[in-house]
Amino acid sequence: MISLSKELDNRLNKEIIGFEEKQKLRYVSSMERYLEERARNEIEAKMLMRLLQRRFGEVPAWASEKLDNAESPALEEWGVRLLDAQSLDEVFADLV
Repeated sequence: MISLSKELDNRLNKEIIGFEEKQKLRYVSSMERYLEERARNEIEAKMLMRLLQRRFGEVPAWASEKLDNAESPALEEWGVRLLDAQSLDEVFADLV
């Protein structure tokens, strides 16, 4: 990790703000993108958990853990599977 002095950090921030204003766009750092993606995953996982609970009742710890650690593509796939699945095992079955 690189640490800038307070003076250089302030200068960099002013440069970024000036660039954003000039280009009419907002600079999004890689950390901001990461945090936004993580927040989206958490929202998707929470919604899927509610749907699973509604469909199958109490969701076991193993399924909850899978949801907590999943990224968006897996969450989306499980959400689609939920429509036809007869059990949690069918929702979370590994892809072949």
